[in-house]
Amino acid sequence: MSRIKEFNLPDLGEGLTEGEILAWLVKVGDVIELNQPIVEVETAKAAVEIPAKWAGQVQAIFHPEGTTVEVGTPIIAIDTDPGAGPIEESTTGAPAAALPTPSAASLAAVEVAPTEGAVEPGLIGGPAPGGRTAVLVGYGPRTTAAKRRPRKGGVPAQASAAPVQAAPAPVAPAPVAPAPVTPAAPVSPAPGANGNGRAGGLVLAKPPVRKLAKDLGVDLATLTGSGPLGSITREDVQRAASGTPAATEPLTVTAPATAAASFGADREQRIPVKGVRKLTAENMSRSAFTAPHVTEFLTVDVTRAMKALDRLRERREWRDVRVSPLLLVAKAVLLAVKRHPMVNSTWAGDEIVVKDYVNLGIAAATERGLIVPNIKDAGRLSLRELADAMTDLVQTAKAGKTSPADMSGGTLTITNVGVFGVDTGTPILPPGESAILAFGAVREMPWVHKGKVKPRQVTTLGLSFDHRIIDGELGSKFLRDIGDFLADPEAALLAWT
Repeated sequence: MSRIKEFNLPDLGEGLTEGEILAWLVKVGDVIELNQPIVEVETAKAAVEIPAKWAGQVQAIFHPEGTTVEVGTPIIAIDTDPGAGPIEESTTGAPAAALPTPSAASLAAVEVAPTEGAVEPGLIGGPAPGGRTAVLVGYGPRTTAAKRRPRKGGVPAQASAAPVQAAPAPVAPAPVAPAPVTPAAPVSPAPGANGNGRAGGLVLAKPPVRKLAKDLGVDLATLTGSGPLGSITREDVQRAASGTPAATEPLTVTAPATAAASFGADREQRIPVKGVRKLTAENMSRSAFTAPHVTEFLTVDVTRAMKALDRLRERREWRDVRVSPLLLVAKAVLLAVKRHPMVNSTWAGDEIVVKDYVNLGIAAATERGLIVPNIKDAGRLSLRELADAMTDLVQTAKAGKTSPADMSGGTLTITNVGVFGVDTGTPILPPGESAILAFGAVREMPWVHKGKVKPRQVTTLGLSFDHRIIDGELGSKFLRDIGDFLADPEAALLAWT
């Protein structure tokens, strides 16, 4: 039984098919323990730390940081018995288990770019079938090929690429002393003779683009790349498959010396759409063009609610609890759902699924983008438990530690646009939900109170709902009940409970 184990990128739940390696938490040569976090991966829903499946010593890392890897692809190799001696020899003199051969998908995930006589920083590798480069990652500081430190056992770094070729060589080479490595002459990246995106004889294209070209029967070597460094994009492949000629590069015209400004790629920023941003775009587009949205608005005098919060903060048992207006809004929504359960439902084609539990989503703006984790079965929580759950949810989201499970299964959502100083909005429904409430900023405004114009604390609510399930009457009653609770929470609790 081989002591070298390949660790594949696991399925992180909810049908996710790929993840981006954000950061390696270990490096080649590290001794690791069982369940020790080894890599941080960003999926379309969250950034998660993945623990080691075995204890042992890290022998190879197959993908650098920033690489998007499909689920099931080998990402790291672990020697589960590092104390048994060198891998290259066994006690019987027979060759021991060599480093595992990564799959074609893992090799294809590495994008090669030309450099001036230097090996890609932090990588060791050589050409492999299919115009790819097999790599090992984690050999310390960035260095050129001439300065690469050798692996343990005195084998030069250049010779170590053999175990991770896409296929083993049919005949093992005779043991000879390695020849000294002569640094390659500097090579300037330039397009091939046909103007396509080639560097050092390789076609620059990401794995999904290569797969698309293969599926459509397009030869990448015949295409002109329009991406960075002349790399071939999906649009290039699709144009070739449809027979549409590629856009010709515009003629360069020298601007007059008196021109006030220039406009071009040097003053533009291109941000890849991936991770949370990609999932959000897909979900919002699908929801906006699937569910017929209706949005209603209600402006409420919440002066009494703000005073009630002040009294709550003064209570001894609440002094260590985060108390915010959003807490009362969440409580109002949960109580209004009990009065109008159809609001907490899902359109399922030929039936409507009404749920007697509320997984309350709270939209949170994070550095990775907008995410909507939810509090499971929030309707069963007391006000204190709800406050603690909301605090934990927000802190976890801000730290980027929200798990995919925490963002799955939501039934009803609140988005607090008021924290940005916005009065309200017309939010788009999360897929599978029938209602979402926008809570606007609480402002001191002139308001008619008891027949006189007085300064009062006022907010505006915006409720978007799926008109296939919720008609105008139901949506209006639900929104009105939320407003009544916020106008006088103490009286509403007495009347509704």
